[in-house]
Amino acid sequence: MSEVLLEYHRKGAYLKVTAVDPATGEEVSAMGPASNPTAVKSLAITKLQNKLAVRRQTPPAKPGKFI
Repeated sequence: MSEVLLEYHRKGAYLKVTAVDPATGEEVSAMGPASNPTAVKSLAITKLQNKLAVRRQTPPAKPGKFI
């Protein structure tokens, strides 16, 4: 995964980050506190890496390891 598209939506105290792999079109979302957008972004990217790993049947990514 060389590129990730991110979309941010804030609703009150919550932030939803959607991560999309443009090569495959796979998409995941993560929600968390708007006060910590870096953690929500990291979670969304890790979820996407894990989804792509399952698709390729390789070991999942470790949390915090993102581009």
